[in-house]
Amino acid sequence: MVMTYRKGSRAERELIDYFSNNGYSVIRAAGSGVNSLSPDLLAFKHGMQYAIESKAIEKNNLNIDREQFTNMQKWEKNTGITCYIAWRKRGKQWRFVPLSLFNESKKSFGISWKKASVIGKELKEFS
Repeated sequence: MVMTYRKGSRAERELIDYFSNNGYSVIRAAGSGVNSLSPDLLAFKHGMQYAIESKAIEKNNLNIDREQFTNMQKWEKNTGITCYIAWRKRGKQWRFVPLSLFNESKKSFGISWKKASVIGKELKEFS
């Protein structure tokens, strides 16, 4: 658990650095990685605004439990801010996938790395 938290925190810091270095104002949510009530990061720049949940997971499929995902959907609906799941595998580029592209199952919402690689936004698209 501690290793997973450290890996997640490192991934979040990487995104914070990227967005900050590209002119965004960035907020890291309190309790990020602990609760599922809000996204990990908020990024703002000249009227653009994004909510980002970061995932550094090595599997070929990313599954987000139903509670966390539905909380993200509620958050997006309440704020009007587009929510992305940012997913990176070791040695691969970040992919930013909007919530609408995840597939729903009984216990979770998921997407394959193959699909995320094809349809997800790349980090450079936010510069």
